[in-house]
Amino acid sequence: MKRVVLIGSGGSGKSTLARRLGEKLQINVYHLDALFWNPNWIGVPKDEQRKILLELVRKEEWIIDGNYGGTMSVRLSAADTIIFLDLPRIICVHRAFKRMLQYRSKISPDMGEGCEERFNFEFFKWIWYFPTTKRPEILKRLDQLSKAQQVTILKTPKEVREFLAKLE
Repeated sequence: MKRVVLIGSGGSGKSTLARRLGEKLQINVYHLDALFWNPNWIGVPKDEQRKILLELVRKEEWIIDGNYGGTMSVRLSAADTIIFLDLPRIICVHRAFKRMLQYRSKISPDMGEGCEERFNFEFFKWIWYFPTTKRPEILKRLDQLSKAQQVTILKTPKEVREFLAKLE
C-alpha cells in the first residue's frame, strides 16, 4: 500500500481516512480540494489539474483523496490501492453539515487557502444524488481495474474503523 486513492461522496470521510492512513503508513497525503481550488473558491483550470496530478502520481508513494472525475483515470491507473467510501447519503449529509458548523468562517485542514468551509444547496444536492449519479460510474471504473490493484469498498463507519484497525 504505497499509492493510495480515496474516493467517495462529500462527507464520506475521505480526508479524515487519508490523514489517518498517512500517519499509519508514513506516506504524504494530497487533498485534491486543496490543490484544485484557488482562494475564494475559484477552480483551477482542468489542464492545470491534470498537470498537477501527473506530477503527483510520478512520486514513489502517495495518498490522494478526492473525486474529480476528469482526472480520476490518471489516479486509478497509477494506484496500487483504491478505497471507495460508499457510505449512506444521510451519514454523508450529516457529516458535511457538521463540518460546515465546525469550520464556519474558517478553512478546514484539507481545503485550499482562502476557501472557507461552506454548505450550500448545490453541495447538498451533489451529496444527496451521489449514489445515483456518481456511484454507478465509480463502480464501473473500479470493475475495470487490473486484478493486481487492491480495491476496497467500505460501506459503514464500522467497516472504516475495522479497516484502520487491521493496519496496526
